[in-house]
Amino acid sequence: MRNFRNFDVWKNAKELVKVLYQLTNSFPDTERYALSSQIRRASVSIPANIAEGSARSTEKDFRNFLYIALGSSYEIETLIDLSLDLEFITKDQFDEVFDKVNHIQRQLNSLISKIKV
Repeated sequence: MRNFRNFDVWKNAKELVKVLYQLTNSFPDTERYALSSQIRRASVSIPANIAEGSARSTEKDFRNFLYIALGSSYEIETLIDLSLDLEFITKDQFDEVFDKVNHIQRQLNSLISKIKV
């Protein structure tokens, strides 16, 4: 079994969750159960899937969970883009989150490519 706490991508994904929770706190109340909630769920999905996948017994299963985490990162990318379009966040906030998400995507892709199935 792998220790997910040793993966830098898991640590960075946890940090992203905190950033996105703080960011969505400023969204309009009408978005509490819509866009804000979707961003939060997608962000939590990344470290959660890395952790869950690390407990799987096969490399193939672990890799599949990493792909799910990667998919969630692209979902966040779309959701923050929509948040910018709707003027819920500034361009600077978008750029900060986009950079963090892009870094996590590169880390996930690197980890996925190292897994032999």
